[in-house]
Amino acid sequence: MGAVLAFGAAGAHAQGAASEDAGAKPNAPAAPDAANGTGGQKPNGGARAGGAKTPEEEPNTVILSEQLHYDDVKKTSVFTGNVIMTRGLMTLHSDELQMHEDAQGNQYGTALADPGKMVTVRQERPENFEVIQGVGRRAEYDGTKDTFDLIGQAVVTRFICGKPFDTIRGQRVRYNEKTGTYEAVGGPESAAPGGRVRSVMEPRARTDAAVAECRKQQSGKEPARKSPGAAAPSATGQAADRRGGGTSGSAVQR
Repeated sequence: MGAVLAFGAAGAHAQGAASEDAGAKPNAPAAPDAANGTGGQKPNGGARAGGAKTPEEEPNTVILSEQLHYDDVKKTSVFTGNVIMTRGLMTLHSDELQMHEDAQGNQYGTALADPGKMVTVRQERPENFEVIQGVGRRAEYDGTKDTFDLIGQAVVTRFICGKPFDTIRGQRVRYNEKTGTYEAVGGPESAAPGGRVRSVMEPRARTDAAVAECRKQQSGKEPARKSPGAAAPSATGQAADRRGGGTSGSAVQR
């Protein structure tokens, strides 16, 4: 039996559940919703000034692991063993995940991999048919800035409709979920030769053409028929968790 922890805007609840690793294959994300172009997500009409989200708009954080140590006084959690964290459209895979929460409820995390393995982070951007996938020996998450740092042999690749386009290699690569921007620095543990940063970028015209072609392909597909009341499956088996449904048997608080 593994451990499931579902974080909401107001707290957390832990409960045992089976853990499954769905892999990190960069499949193309679902087609954007025809009405709002957000992949079925509701527009942030209630967002606060300055881009801050209300508690209702904050996505739940669902974490699967083999073991969990949670300290309610210090607001810290340590997950070990085949750890899978899902937050909105972002998924992280690691062998250990250390999380803590400040007085304002902001979350911070450090993900670690066993020797010879890598931490993997995958972020879907369905409005552009993109998947951002990164690997590194360690990953750090800052909930106040919505940034992920991949550290040590770091590589971040952008996929469009499942095909790789842009790649950045360095010792540390930072990806900002809010802005979709990258920062990279070199060093002795860089994934690029000579400890430098190496970037391979496709021309903008080529990426725009790929997005247009993907949109054309998706619009030509007929929606799959669903049985009454059936939930659509997801690549990670956590479709309902991402919407706060909690199919893993965990109690999700908001």
